[in-house]
Amino acid sequence: MKAWQTLALITAVAALSACSNSNDAKNQNNPAQASSSAQPSDKLETRFVSIATGGASGPYNVIGTSLAEIYNKTYGVNSKTQTTGASVENLNLLKQNKVEMAFVMSDSLTEALNGTGSFKGKIDNVQQIAALYPNYVQIVTSKRSGIQKIEDLKGKRIAVGAQNSGVEVNARTLLKGFGIDYKDLKVDYLGYAEAADALKGGKLDAAFLTSGISNSSLMELQQSFDLQLVSIDPAKVKEIAQNQSYFLSLNIPKGTYGNAVDIPTAAIMNALVLRADISQADGYQLTKTFFESLPQLVNSHQAAKDISLQHAQQGLVAPLHPGAKQYYDELASK
Repeated sequence: MKAWQTLALITAVAALSACSNSNDAKNQNNPAQASSSAQPSDKLETRFVSIATGGASGPYNVIGTSLAEIYNKTYGVNSKTQTTGASVENLNLLKQNKVEMAFVMSDSLTEALNGTGSFKGKIDNVQQIAALYPNYVQIVTSKRSGIQKIEDLKGKRIAVGAQNSGVEVNARTLLKGFGIDYKDLKVDYLGYAEAADALKGGKLDAAFLTSGISNSSLMELQQSFDLQLVSIDPAKVKEIAQNQSYFLSLNIPKGTYGNAVDIPTAAIMNALVLRADISQADGYQLTKTFFESLPQLVNSHQAAKDISLQHAQQGLVAPLHPGAKQYYDELASK
């Protein structure tokens, strides 16, 4: 080899060595950078994680917004929430591949899987990440209305939630269980905030606001309205649950909205669902990050305090996403 070629080779080797040493030093000074490059599995295959939620003031939207921010920071993906009419619309958005993830109520999810009720055909590209927290059926009226229990709603002007929302689905089902049809009522299709405003303005006799507790629209309404909660007989709820197994009999705790005693009502578990075509690897990461972020989600809305790993697989309605199953199996094996 000629002398100039030997010199060039030595120079190149030295340069590469210096570059390698420099990169090693940077990685030692920045462990996160080193870990990121060494663990590509911590990244997501998808570039988008759109989350369908519900009304702007509801727990779905508040919790979902915090979750989207966490996914953005953790994975650098384009994660955002979509404010919607809630469950039925969310499931249709999943069917149309317009969102990747959604918060829904188990009643609507059951109808979607079976192609009944608000759904003309079965939705089969949806799988569940977890059972979340109970949504309480909060039927609200004024103390001067004389309405004490759900049977008293007959003949009244009632808001039953946004049309085809999860609220409307369970309102219709519960009323039917008590022998009340929509033709027996004056029905308005209003979301949380609109229903609260209509109650305050005297345009409604009562309203269904089914959500986690407490509902921010009702908390605000309570400040300037003689709010009263309407009770639902627990025995009747259990009877309805024989055909609609997603219904539970629970109490709205005293003091939630200034109520002096517990108010018996019906409740439906919420579900966090994912499109079935999302990869197992992504489903695993999204599930893992969701549960590891529960403290932040609880800070965003107190309804999230009832979400737990212990109960996440209890009351599942849809098939479990393979990525979520991998996460649960991994924890169980430890």
